[in-house]
Amino acid sequence: MPIATYSLVALDCPDPPSLAAFYQGVLGGEIKSSSEDWYVLHLPGDARIAFQRAEDHRPPEWPRGDRNSQQEHLDFDVTDIGPAEEQVLALGATPLDLDDQGGERRFRVYADPAGHPFCLCWE
Repeated sequence: MPIATYSLVALDCPDPPSLAAFYQGVLGGEIKSSSEDWYVLHLPGDARIAFQRAEDHRPPEWPRGDRNSQQEHLDFDVTDIGPAEEQVLALGATPLDLDDQGGERRFRVYADPAGHPFCLCWE
């Protein structure tokens, strides 16, 4: 029997409304806010991602952890990497590692506007 049930993932960031809007552009869903420091993106299928204001937020250094550890990253499945990549870049993502190693590796790594790494993974 599990001890708990999943609730949400919360990301620290300097600007919760804009980071919530970035992920809404990537994943869809509806943004709700209980304060100027806490925004929640309610995704189709009942998953949630929260965005919490952290004035002293320092983005992780991917893939090195010299200054800061990776902290966490999110993986998103896509069916066609080309259009998906164009769309996340247009929303404000930054490429961190676009080398798919000749098709051997089936993901690419980006940073969201607050610097959190995330991957687009395809079949």
